[in-house]
Amino acid sequence: MFITRFAPSPTGPLHLGHAYSAILAHDMARAAGGRFLLRMEDTDLERSRPDYDALIQTDLAWLGLAWDGPILRQSEQLASYNTRLEALEDTGLLYPCSCTRSDIRAALAAPQEGVAFNVYPGTCRPRGMGTRQPGDALRLNLAAALQMLATEDLSFTETGPAHSGHHIVDPAQALERIGDVVLSRKGEEIVAYFLASAFDDADQGVTHVIRGEDLFDFTPIQVILQHLFGLPTPIYHHHRLIRDDQGKRLAKRDDARAIAKYRAEGATPSDIRRMVGLPNP
Repeated sequence: MFITRFAPSPTGPLHLGHAYSAILAHDMARAAGGRFLLRMEDTDLERSRPDYDALIQTDLAWLGLAWDGPILRQSEQLASYNTRLEALEDTGLLYPCSCTRSDIRAALAAPQEGVAFNVYPGTCRPRGMGTRQPGDALRLNLAAALQMLATEDLSFTETGPAHSGHHIVDPAQALERIGDVVLSRKGEEIVAYFLASAFDDADQGVTHVIRGEDLFDFTPIQVILQHLFGLPTPIYHHHRLIRDDQGKRLAKRDDARAIAKYRAEGATPSDIRRMVGLPNP
Protein backbone atom coordinates (compact mmCIF):
# COMPACT_ATOMS: atom_id res chain seq x y z
CA MET A 1 0.00 0.00 0.00
CA PHE A 2 1.10 3.56 -0.81
CA ILE A 3 1.63 5.34 2.53
CA THR A 4 2.94 8.88 2.80
CA ARG A 5 2.93 11.69 5.33
CA PHE A 6 2.89 15.43 5.75
CA ALA A 7 5.23 16.39 8.59
CA PRO A 8 5.23 20.10 9.45
CA SER A 9 6.89 21.70 12.45
CA PRO A 10 4.38 23.59 14.62
CA THR A 11 6.62 26.62 14.95
CA GLY A 12 4.54 28.95 12.77
CA PRO A 13 1.53 29.07 10.46
CA LEU A 14 1.33 27.05 7.28
CA HIS A 15 2.07 29.03 4.10
CA LEU A 16 1.57 28.34 0.41
CA GLY A 17 4.66 26.14 0.23
CA HIS A 18 3.33 23.91 2.97
CA ALA A 19 -0.07 23.80 1.27
CA TYR A 20 1.55 22.62 -1.95
CA SER A 21 3.46 19.83 -0.21
CA ALA A 22 0.47 18.70 1.83
CA ILE A 23 -1.98 18.74 -1.08
CA LEU A 24 0.48 16.94 -3.37
CA ALA A 25 1.13 14.19 -0.80
CA HIS A 26 -2.58 13.85 -0.05
CA ASP A 27 -3.58 13.67 -3.71
CA MET A 28 -0.86 11.16 -4.57
CA ALA A 29 -1.93 8.91 -1.70
CA ARG A 30 -5.61 9.09 -2.59
CA ALA A 31 -4.92 8.46 -6.30
CA ALA A 32 -3.02 5.30 -5.33
CA GLY A 33 -5.71 4.15 -2.93
CA GLY A 34 -3.24 4.61 -0.09
CA ARG A 35 -2.95 6.37 3.25
CA PHE A 36 -2.06 9.98 4.10
CA LEU A 37 -0.62 10.53 7.58
CA LEU A 38 -0.07 13.68 9.62
CA ARG A 39 3.03 13.99 11.81
CA MET A 40 4.08 16.95 13.94
CA GLU A 41 7.86 17.32 13.95
CA ASP A 42 7.87 19.20 17.24
CA THR A 43 11.25 18.26 18.70
CA ASP A 44 12.16 21.97 18.83
CA LEU A 45 10.54 22.30 22.24
CA GLU A 46 11.45 26.00 22.54
CA ARG A 47 9.65 27.11 19.36
CA SER A 48 6.88 24.55 18.95
CA ARG A 49 3.51 25.79 20.20
CA PRO A 50 0.14 24.09 20.75
CA ASP A 51 -1.69 26.94 19.01
CA TYR A 52 0.34 26.39 15.83
CA ASP A 53 -0.36 22.65 16.08
CA ALA A 54 -4.10 23.41 16.22
CA LEU A 55 -3.87 25.97 13.42
CA ILE A 56 -2.12 23.48 11.14
CA GLN A 57 -4.95 21.02 11.66
CA THR A 58 -7.52 23.74 10.96
CA ASP A 59 -5.72 24.81 7.77
CA LEU A 60 -5.44 21.25 6.46
CA ALA A 61 -9.09 20.52 7.16
CA TRP A 62 -10.11 23.77 5.43
CA LEU A 63 -8.04 22.71 2.40
CA GLY A 64 -10.13 19.54 2.29
CA LEU A 65 -7.33 17.23 3.40
CA ALA A 66 -8.20 14.36 5.72
CA TRP A 67 -5.46 12.30 7.33
CA ASP A 68 -5.64 8.65 8.30
CA GLY A 69 -5.19 7.60 11.91
CA PRO A 70 -3.96 9.63 14.88
CA ILE A 71 -1.39 12.40 14.62
CA LEU A 72 2.13 11.32 15.59
CA ARG A 73 4.03 13.93 17.60
CA GLN A 74 7.79 13.52 17.77
CA SER A 75 7.95 15.16 21.19
CA GLU A 76 6.15 12.07 22.51
CA GLN A 77 8.72 9.70 20.93
CA LEU A 78 11.96 11.10 22.38
CA ALA A 79 12.53 8.26 24.84
CA SER A 80 12.10 5.73 22.03
CA TYR A 81 14.58 7.58 19.81
CA ASN A 82 17.19 7.65 22.58
CA THR A 83 16.68 3.97 23.43
CA ARG A 84 17.48 3.08 19.82
CA LEU A 85 20.53 5.31 19.84
CA GLU A 86 21.84 3.66 22.99
CA ALA A 87 21.89 0.37 21.10
CA LEU A 88 24.64 1.84 18.91
CA GLU A 89 26.84 2.97 21.78
CA ASP A 90 28.82 -0.28 21.93
CA THR A 91 29.50 -0.42 18.20
CA GLY A 92 32.24 2.20 18.11
CA LEU A 93 30.20 4.31 15.67
CA LEU A 94 29.33 7.05 18.14
CA TYR A 95 31.43 9.50 20.11
CA PRO A 96 30.63 12.35 22.51
CA CYS A 97 31.11 15.92 21.36
CA SER A 98 31.45 18.97 23.61
CA CYS A 99 31.74 21.59 20.86
CA THR A 100 29.66 24.74 21.11
CA ARG A 101 26.06 24.39 22.17
CA SER A 102 24.79 26.71 19.41
CA ASP A 103 26.59 24.78 16.66
CA ILE A 104 25.20 21.49 17.90
CA ARG A 105 21.65 22.81 18.19
CA ALA A 106 21.89 24.16 14.63
CA ALA A 107 23.08 20.75 13.42
CA LEU A 108 20.07 19.05 14.98
CA ALA A 109 17.52 21.28 13.27
CA ALA A 110 15.74 20.65 9.98
CA PRO A 111 17.87 21.97 7.12
CA GLN A 112 16.98 25.08 5.15
CA GLU A 113 17.47 25.80 1.48
CA GLY A 114 20.96 27.02 0.69
CA VAL A 115 22.37 25.82 4.03
CA ALA A 116 24.72 22.92 3.48
CA PHE A 117 26.03 20.52 6.08
CA ASN A 118 28.80 22.08 8.10
CA VAL A 119 31.31 19.26 7.79
CA TYR A 120 32.68 18.66 11.27
CA PRO A 121 36.50 18.65 11.48
CA GLY A 122 36.54 15.73 13.92
CA THR A 123 37.78 17.60 16.99
CA CYS A 124 36.17 15.19 19.46
CA ARG A 125 36.46 12.04 17.32
CA PRO A 126 39.28 10.49 19.43
CA ARG A 127 37.04 10.52 22.50
CA GLY A 128 35.51 7.26 23.67
CA MET A 129 31.95 6.96 24.97
CA GLY A 130 33.39 6.51 28.46
CA THR A 131 34.40 10.18 28.46
CA ARG A 132 30.88 11.44 27.84
CA GLN A 133 29.84 14.33 30.09
CA PRO A 134 26.41 15.87 30.77
CA GLY A 135 25.48 18.13 27.88
CA ASP A 136 27.70 16.37 25.34
CA ALA A 137 26.16 15.56 21.98
CA LEU A 138 26.48 12.24 20.18
CA ARG A 139 28.11 12.27 16.76
CA LEU A 140 28.22 9.51 14.17
CA ASN A 141 31.68 8.42 13.09
CA LEU A 142 30.72 8.39 9.42
CA ALA A 143 33.90 6.76 8.13
CA ALA A 144 33.46 3.86 10.57
CA ALA A 145 29.77 3.58 9.68
CA LEU A 146 30.48 3.46 5.96
CA GLN A 147 33.13 0.81 6.53
CA MET A 148 30.63 -1.29 8.48
CA LEU A 149 28.10 -0.91 5.64
CA ALA A 150 30.62 -1.47 2.84
CA THR A 151 28.83 -4.54 1.49
CA GLU A 152 25.32 -3.08 1.67
CA ASP A 153 23.33 -1.44 -1.14
CA LEU A 154 23.29 2.20 -0.03
CA SER A 155 20.90 3.58 -2.60
CA PHE A 156 17.43 5.04 -3.05
CA THR A 157 14.85 5.56 -5.75
CA GLU A 158 13.72 9.11 -6.54
CA THR A 159 10.57 9.96 -8.50
CA GLY A 160 10.65 13.76 -8.22
CA PRO A 161 10.94 15.81 -11.42
CA ALA A 162 14.41 17.23 -10.78
CA HIS A 163 16.26 14.07 -9.73
CA SER A 164 14.22 11.14 -11.01
CA GLY A 165 16.09 7.82 -11.06
CA HIS A 166 18.08 5.43 -8.90
CA HIS A 167 20.79 7.04 -6.77
CA ILE A 168 23.75 5.28 -5.18
CA VAL A 169 25.28 6.86 -2.07
CA ASP A 170 28.92 7.66 -2.84
CA PRO A 171 30.98 7.05 0.35
CA ALA A 172 33.72 9.51 -0.62
CA GLN A 173 31.18 12.20 -1.39
CA ALA A 174 29.35 11.52 1.87
CA LEU A 175 32.57 11.98 3.85
CA GLU A 176 33.38 15.18 1.98
CA ARG A 177 29.92 16.77 2.09
CA ILE A 178 28.25 15.33 5.20
CA GLY A 179 30.86 14.24 7.73
CA ASP A 180 30.23 13.26 11.34
CA VAL A 181 26.67 14.46 11.90
CA VAL A 182 25.17 15.15 15.32
CA LEU A 183 22.51 12.58 16.19
CA SER A 184 21.33 13.80 19.58
CA ARG A 185 21.96 15.85 22.68
CA LYS A 186 20.65 13.52 25.33
CA GLY A 187 20.62 15.93 28.25
CA GLU A 188 18.14 18.12 26.40
CA GLU A 189 16.19 15.22 24.88
CA ILE A 190 16.86 16.51 21.35
CA VAL A 191 17.24 14.16 18.39
CA ALA A 192 18.39 15.21 14.93
CA TYR A 193 15.66 15.94 12.39
CA PHE A 194 16.88 13.43 9.82
CA LEU A 195 17.22 10.63 12.40
CA ALA A 196 13.83 11.15 14.05
CA SER A 197 12.08 11.27 10.68
CA ALA A 198 13.84 8.07 9.56
CA PHE A 199 12.63 6.27 12.70
CA ASP A 200 9.09 7.59 12.26
CA ASP A 201 8.88 6.72 8.57
CA ALA A 202 9.81 3.15 9.40
CA ASP A 203 7.50 2.90 12.40
CA GLN A 204 4.55 4.26 10.42
CA GLY A 205 5.21 2.07 7.39
CA VAL A 206 5.78 5.05 5.11
CA THR A 207 6.50 3.82 1.59
CA HIS A 208 6.82 7.20 -0.16
CA VAL A 209 8.42 10.33 1.30
CA ILE A 210 7.09 13.42 -0.47
CA ARG A 211 8.90 16.66 0.44
CA GLY A 212 10.61 19.74 -0.98
CA GLU A 213 13.62 19.46 -3.26
CA ASP A 214 15.68 21.47 -0.75
CA LEU A 215 15.92 18.22 1.25
CA PHE A 216 17.23 16.08 -1.60
CA ASP A 217 20.90 16.49 -0.65
CA PHE A 218 20.15 15.26 2.88
CA THR A 219 18.71 11.96 1.68
CA PRO A 220 22.06 10.05 1.65
CA ILE A 221 22.55 10.49 5.40
CA GLN A 222 19.05 9.15 5.98
CA VAL A 223 19.80 6.13 3.80
CA ILE A 224 22.98 5.48 5.78
CA LEU A 225 21.09 5.72 9.07
CA GLN A 226 18.33 3.45 7.77
CA HIS A 227 20.89 0.76 7.06
CA LEU A 228 22.62 1.20 10.40
CA PHE A 229 19.33 0.67 12.24
CA GLY A 230 17.96 -2.00 9.91
CA LEU A 231 15.16 0.23 8.63
CA PRO A 232 13.61 0.07 5.15
CA THR A 233 14.38 2.81 2.64
CA PRO A 234 11.22 4.37 1.20
CA ILE A 235 10.81 5.82 -2.28
CA TYR A 236 11.54 9.56 -2.31
CA HIS A 237 9.75 12.27 -4.25
CA HIS A 238 11.30 15.71 -3.91
CA HIS A 239 8.95 18.30 -5.38
CA ARG A 240 9.50 21.83 -6.61
CA LEU A 241 9.45 24.68 -4.10
CA ILE A 242 6.94 27.50 -3.96
CA ARG A 243 8.84 30.78 -4.09
CA ASP A 244 8.16 34.46 -3.56
CA ASP A 245 8.44 37.17 -6.20
CA GLN A 246 12.22 37.30 -5.73
CA GLY A 247 12.56 33.54 -6.23
CA LYS A 248 13.22 32.84 -2.57
CA ARG A 249 11.75 29.77 -0.91
CA LEU A 250 8.84 30.61 1.38
CA ALA A 251 9.54 30.26 5.10
CA LYS A 252 7.59 30.45 8.34
CA ARG A 253 8.26 34.18 8.56
CA ASP A 254 6.28 34.75 5.33
CA ASP A 255 3.06 35.47 7.22
CA ALA A 256 1.68 37.39 4.21
CA ARG A 257 1.32 34.03 2.48
CA ALA A 258 -0.06 32.18 5.50
CA ILE A 259 -3.02 29.95 4.70
CA ALA A 260 -4.94 31.36 7.67
CA LYS A 261 -4.55 34.87 6.22
CA TYR A 262 -5.82 33.81 2.79
CA ARG A 263 -8.73 32.07 4.46
CA ALA A 264 -9.59 35.17 6.51
CA GLU A 265 -9.53 37.29 3.34
CA GLY A 266 -12.11 35.09 1.65
CA ALA A 267 -9.96 32.77 -0.47
CA THR A 268 -11.27 29.29 -1.17
CA PRO A 269 -9.39 25.98 -1.16
CA SER A 270 -9.70 26.03 -4.96
CA ASP A 271 -7.95 29.41 -4.98
CA ILE A 272 -5.04 27.95 -3.00
CA ARG A 273 -4.74 25.02 -5.40
CA ARG A 274 -4.68 27.44 -8.32
CA MET A 275 -2.00 29.60 -6.65
CA VAL A 276 0.34 26.62 -6.25
CA GLY A 277 -0.44 25.10 -9.64
CA LEU A 278 -2.38 22.03 -8.57
CA PRO A 279 -5.71 20.87 -10.04
CA ASN A 280 -8.91 20.56 -8.07
CA PRO A 281 -9.80 16.98 -7.11
